[in-house]
Amino acid sequence: MNEDTLIQELTFKAIRSSGSGGQHVNKVSSKIELGFNLWESQALSDLQKLRIEEKLKNRLTNDGVLILQCGETRSQHKNKTIITQRFLELIKASLVVRKKRIKTKVQKSVIKKRLNNKKRNAEKKANRKKPDV
Repeated sequence: MNEDTLIQELTFKAIRSSGSGGQHVNKVSSKIELGFNLWESQALSDLQKLRIEEKLKNRLTNDGVLILQCGETRSQHKNKTIITQRFLELIKASLVVRKKRIKTKVQKSVIKKRLNNKKRNAEKKANRKKPDV
């Protein structure tokens, strides 16, 4: 995965931010919308594309486009850098292969301790009963 080619494949669109801000927010398009077409990407291999699709399937559109938005700051430039970093982190995180969990056997000492506690608890409850006459 080459970050430079990935960044070149991104499409940016400036849109108006929502929320309060008065005249400034109504006038200036500072919110950035990032688009990335996963299937038309040349920077990723087919295996990487499949991994990313599996991890981010609920974030992709029907056309296989990943859309992210950032309107955290008043600056369009800062929002663009923030969203690019967020995109790269998301892609890197989705490419990480998780290790398969190895089942471990329960230790004999743990089994013994559990059985002793059970026996002790049973004796305690048996001692609460009235003695047989």
